[in-house]
Amino acid sequence: MLFDSSIRKELARSFGATLVVLVTIVMTMMLIRTLGQASKGSVNPSDVMLVMGYTVLGQLPTILSLCLFVAIVAALSRMYRDSEMVIWFASGRGLMSLLPPLLRFAWPIMLAIAGLSLVVWPWANQQIQELKSQYEQRSDVDRIAPGQFQESSNGSRVFFIDRDAPDATSASNVFIATNEPTKETVTSAESARLETQNGERMVMLFNGQRLETFMNKPGLRVSEFAQYGTRAGDSKSGGVDDIALKVRSTLELVGSQNSAFQGELGWRIGLAFAALNFVVLGLAVAVVNPRAGRSSSMAFALFAFVVYYNLMTVGQSWVAAERIGMIPFMILLHGGTLLLSLLLLAVRHNQWSIRTLFSSPKGNAGRRSAA
Repeated sequence: MLFDSSIRKELARSFGATLVVLVTIVMTMMLIRTLGQASKGSVNPSDVMLVMGYTVLGQLPTILSLCLFVAIVAALSRMYRDSEMVIWFASGRGLMSLLPPLLRFAWPIMLAIAGLSLVVWPWANQQIQELKSQYEQRSDVDRIAPGQFQESSNGSRVFFIDRDAPDATSASNVFIATNEPTKETVTSAESARLETQNGERMVMLFNGQRLETFMNKPGLRVSEFAQYGTRAGDSKSGGVDDIALKVRSTLELVGSQNSAFQGELGWRIGLAFAALNFVVLGLAVAVVNPRAGRSSSMAFALFAFVVYYNLMTVGQSWVAAERIGMIPFMILLHGGTLLLSLLLLAVRHNQWSIRTLFSSPKGNAGRRSAA
């Protein structure tokens, strides 16, 4: 009992320290990405912190899984390095007997991962999408800050208007650069005004110049105009299906036979199974030579984590493409990983090796012949 309490304290310290570091790193990365989205006009600048918070909340299942894996490997590696595991083995306990205290420490974390992946993940994505949709419902012109170059929501146009705008529907010294698949256009005008024509918002430009460069033709075409109209908004960009998939509740995914929904469901459920596999795998791979004082366990753990999650992502795309069923894939990946981890743990627990397995029969035969 004393040893169980000691190892749980060690795991808690390692888990807490790893969690703080990873959350800080992820928050920094998400803040940079969200600021980039805000600069492109995809996110309201006033909602940057909210979007970052929801994004980090959605990434918590992955963060907690990595923290649990790293905490187990780090704690056991330290125990090997300080020869505490020698005392554990000398007391008649094997490596397999460490699994129950590790599971007692890990089960609340695994429950949290399951709840976050099944409930919080779609909710956080829904909140992010609602914030973006509310902001993107405004036209590109509405998002322009006077005196600043502003990119359109789909990245195909860049706008600029003078700071001295007469009113909310008019502007002066307007600049619009448009990048299309077949040509590039630069339009400038002395003034502009917003109008509604046939139910669509238009920007009417006055007294300006238009420069057109065609991709398949040499030269530059210059034209001047007294009045020119262009659409104020952009057509919706792709990726709606992917976004809609992430905001679907888990109950909706369970009740659907759509292959894309099945792939997303397998990903969410797989996060909980992955946490269990990381507990067993962490116990199996954590080893340090006390004399050398070094361990490659942590490097292997990080490599295994990256490979595991990449396989989950590949499996999700395979299920969505109907190349494999959700249940067979989960059995193959998560069940196979658990089986290999238990096998590796059994090999270390019983101290099996290729030499002992193949030399024992010969040794036994020799002893029988001598008798």
